[in-house]
Amino acid sequence: MKALVILGSPRIKMNTDILLNEVIEGLKSQEVEVEKIELGRLKFEPCISCNACGKTGHCYKKDDMTGIYDKFNHADIIVIGSPMYFNSVTAITKAMIDRCQSFWSSKYVLNKSSIDKNKRRKGMFVCVGGAKQSEEGFIGATVVMDLFFKAINTEYTYNMLVDNTDEVFVGDSKELLQTAYEMGVKLAQD
Repeated sequence: MKALVILGSPRIKMNTDILLNEVIEGLKSQEVEVEKIELGRLKFEPCISCNACGKTGHCYKKDDMTGIYDKFNHADIIVIGSPMYFNSVTAITKAMIDRCQSFWSSKYVLNKSSIDKNKRRKGMFVCVGGAKQSEEGFIGATVVMDLFFKAINTEYTYNMLVDNTDEVFVGDSKELLQTAYEMGVKLAQD
């Protein structure tokens, strides 16, 4: 089993990254092969809505996103982590999602999905928000993730939504770290 874990935070070793690393440890405990990608280290341009993918099913741009497309197709588990910015995912996470328009176009415009729709793929979203809020406060981000997972033929299985990180550093919460680890285990076992 293979997992693709994507960090959409510009900050390494902070709240989102720490939780993702615990999810990874849970996955690895179940002998899942994990590849982690830090979007902040990649160089890629945003989607320019040229509609080339609406004709071919593939993005014409050749940059660091090119190497990620096949990874989505081969993964059994996809975990996306992003802090919440203005009630949605970070700009770099959204840029990656927008560049996956080629998957949406191949599936819904060309009716021949470029990502295997017969393979069962599970998805998880890890999101942290600085303010104290209810789960409904994450709705802007979760709606984006729901549509993204649909476009890449992935069952949106779990959320880990953590608020109040302006006051509470997740690395100091054994409970949150344990929950993230256990979610990684569950993803591998389901």
